[in-house]
Amino acid sequence: MKTLVAVPCMDMMHTQFVSSLMSIRTKEGYEFEFGASSLVYDTRNQFIAKAIDGGFDRILWSDSDMVFTAADVAYLEQDMDHGYDFVCGLAFKRKPPFTPVIFSECFIDKNEAGQLIPTSTVMKDYPKDALFEVAAFGFGFVMMSVEGLKRIVDRYGRMLFMPHPGFGEDLSFCLRAHSAGEHLFCDSRTEIGHVGTYVYGKEQFERYENA
Repeated sequence: MKTLVAVPCMDMMHTQFVSSLMSIRTKEGYEFEFGASSLVYDTRNQFIAKAIDGGFDRILWSDSDMVFTAADVAYLEQDMDHGYDFVCGLAFKRKPPFTPVIFSECFIDKNEAGQLIPTSTVMKDYPKDALFEVAAFGFGFVMMSVEGLKRIVDRYGRMLFMPHPGFGEDLSFCLRAHSAGEHLFCDSRTEIGHVGTYVYGKEQFERYENA
């Protein structure tokens, strides 16, 4: 099993993130790739080509401000082994209200004037310690099979992260994946931190919600 660890980044990376990478540095078949660009969607599209042309079986996408453990990676590997092709870890925004970066709705509609209306709904009430389907997720910490990725590429080409009007590159990918008939999941057994002035996660979200 050959896995590409794909990290869009700029010139520097957070110490906590580097420590997270070190926790999986000896995993068999893991190769690490870093893409420095101000256009994140372009970097992610380049990683698609790298994964397909390089003969990889899986991609582990991680932003350079994520904090995770080898156990978190193992959960996503288990999900892949059970036939799930697109699974994210549970990450949260690093600014109030610290919402989880998973969505129960994600679509583009049109109003009566024909204008595009991008719509997404954050999934705040999510199942705990479970694998569950979502409409979309952020790409802070995501594992996918290259076979699943190829099915989307067959329909839309390799520029899957090109942003739709009103959406960033992450949700734009998810829109294309859903349109291609793919199913997206989140594994809430994971607890992915998001580096800000300190590491934000589930505790901050729940504290904010219950205040």
